Amino acid sequence: MLGRFPLIDGHNDLPWALRDRARQHGGHASQVVFNLEAPAGGLHTDLPRLAAGGIGAQFWSVYVPASLAGDGAVTAVLEQIDLARRMIVRYPEAFGIALTADDVEQVFASGRVASLLGAEGGHAIAGSLGVLRTLYALGVRYLTLTHNANVGWADSATDEPQAGGLTGFGRDVVREMQRIGMLVDLSHVSRTPCGTCSTWPRPR
Repeated sequence: MLGRFPLIDGHNDLPWALRDRARQHGGHASQVVFNLEAPAGGLHTDLPRLAAGGIGAQFWSVYVPASLAGDGAVTAVLEQIDLARRMIVRYPEAFGIALTADDVEQVFASGRVASLLGAEGGHAIAGSLGVLRTLYALGVRYLTLTHNANVGWADSATDEPQAGGLTGFGRDVVREMQRIGMLVDLSHVSRTPCGTCSTWPRPR
């Protein structure tokens, strides 16, 4: 069955783990050395395990911790997009970039893992719809509205509510995501917007 239909993993933090490991050793994201041919200590993802698990498509998470904000958050998400895309290019026999559902099917049919990007944490856009659109242009196909803390325009499930679910700007963010075709990931959001449908904008 997995040979006919791709098993899609919606979230893998390998880009952050690689970036974090490089920084712990005094380096930075651009100095990451990719070595996914065999299991590496402390990492949960490598080429043999992806193959053994039958992964057909993978969303590589470009995660930004809530401790970062503004320019720092934007820098972190851009560095991880760069890191993830370099990783995909480093292993052309194993990965292929995917921007659409058709891309996923084509890469999967070639025997490789269709590789997509997903951003975790709405603070990564630093309150800018321009940054949101830029992330989409760079290949990001979903945005998790919050992580473990509120983002100012959206409430997290693990923080004290402040926005009442979504603010007006938060609704603008969701509308823009719907317009450009970016998935709205609700993994960490407060139950308030989920339980109050009027809080969420309707698709146009």
